[in-house]
Amino acid sequence: MALQSFSHVGVCVSDLERSTRFYCDVLGFRELFTMEMGPEVRATMEIDGRFASRMLARGDLRIELLHWLEPDAEGERTRRPMNRFGMTHLCFRVDDVDDLVEAAVAAGGAVHPATLSVLDGAGLDGGPVKVLYLTDPDGTRIECMAGSPDLAALFPQE
Repeated sequence: MALQSFSHVGVCVSDLERSTRFYCDVLGFRELFTMEMGPEVRATMEIDGRFASRMLARGDLRIELLHWLEPDAEGERTRRPMNRFGMTHLCFRVDDVDDLVEAAVAAGGAVHPATLSVLDGAGLDGGPVKVLYLTDPDGTRIECMAGSPDLAALFPQE
């Protein structure tokens, strides 16, 4: 198989600095680099324009924030329903979902208390798994799970 490894997830954002603060301050990412691109990737992007690409990292996970300079980005900037085709959310294991609430709001995101679920007995050592959704400043859904097992440890790479 030609696939080597996972590279990154791209997220289109309306305000590069605000989104950088959200992903860094709330979720613990760090900025790797920023570069402006345009005509050289027109075919790949399928848009004739210019954008800033900012790569963020946390451990072995990379998120690319794409901020369009021209043309303007489009979209509703609201959470997508979970039954829409395509990517529905990002998910992170966290120590405690409640620890992220204030930081998410302070960084321009939102917390959705009605999405809180507790799965008794499904977590580490038979404990509960607590799940809560946040959204970034542009409405990208972020699932936060506390008490869940580390799937990478349970299912090591082949």
